Amino acid sequence: MEVNCEGCAGCCMDWRPLLEREDGATAAARDTDAESGGDGGANRRRQRSRDPFTEGGDEQGSSRKPLDDDANFVPLTRDEVRAFLEAGMADALTPRFWYARDARGERSSGSSGEERPASGAPRGNGADDEGVDIDGHTVAAVAGRPVFFVGLRKPPKPVAPFGREEPTWLPTCVFLDPTTLQCRIHGSDRYPDECGAYPERNLALEQATECERVEAAFGGDRLCEADHDDPDGLLLGSQAIGAKLFCHPRPADLEGIVERAANGDLTRADRAEAIAVAAASSPGTLAISDHHFERAKARVLEDEGGDGESTASEERSWVGPAIRDWNRRYRAAGGTVPSPAVADAVETARGAPETPGWDALE
Repeated sequence: MEVNCEGCAGCCMDWRPLLEREDGATAAARDTDAESGGDGGANRRRQRSRDPFTEGGDEQGSSRKPLDDDANFVPLTRDEVRAFLEAGMADALTPRFWYARDARGERSSGSSGEERPASGAPRGNGADDEGVDIDGHTVAAVAGRPVFFVGLRKPPKPVAPFGREEPTWLPTCVFLDPTTLQCRIHGSDRYPDECGAYPERNLALEQATECERVEAAFGGDRLCEADHDDPDGLLLGSQAIGAKLFCHPRPADLEGIVERAANGDLTRADRAEAIAVAAASSPGTLAISDHHFERAKARVLEDEGGDGESTASEERSWVGPAIRDWNRRYRAAGGTVPSPAVADAVETARGAPETPGWDALE
């Protein structure tokens, strides 16, 4: 497998606003396939979100939709969640919930004369419950427990990917340097396994990659070689439970949180509830450690977590303040877009690791 990442970072941001029409990339991909004499098989497997529940990717599973609108959410493992907490980087993390199968993103409601189920009430049959009603939404569940990923937040940043001369405000991974379009934690112990394996796992599962979508929408060669080895660490189906797919044991505790997740208005306390469950999970089981839950939740809610003598103290100081600064600048921009170099003040000056630039990698 070989990829050309310079000037791209399509897997690290939501670049859909750059398209003139929502279906622009799909149409371009169809035209490209026709011109190359392809049979359309690649297009049939172009799905934006991989279903985390089924090992075979069955058609029924594909109907589960996330509550949020993140086009390329990066799921972290339990151990990675714990590592970010230990580094004082809880502000970088956020949960993703899904609507239950066939809920199709609609609020649950009773039929005429029928009361809507109480918040936290399961849909299904006992241990096989696949949906729970919370805040009027039927969210996906395992054994009656709402399930979720934990991944990285995307604050708005001024970026100019794909050879564009003018920057645009786009939801961008907290760790992406807008000036170089390189990851600030690449090569470090906290670089997510999912990022390191990208796009190999997508290719192994016959799912579309951001590399291909960028090629279709903007041209150029991004996925230069698609041959790949059998990837490790996919964690699909039951293997994912407690390791990457987390199950909240108390659905009622998510009241209000699910609604804010659907609206993109999660608070620090909301994120703390989900992140703590993830950190307290046990791979392969539904078990939750109360000790780890309380410890993780307290750490997320602290302004700065961990021992003051930690070697991560420098990094601990920049993530949360940088996210809040980006959000403030975006709200105050009034339609104007600053140079990506403003990241020097927002991130680097606060202690964010610098990136080498592409010339240094040649």
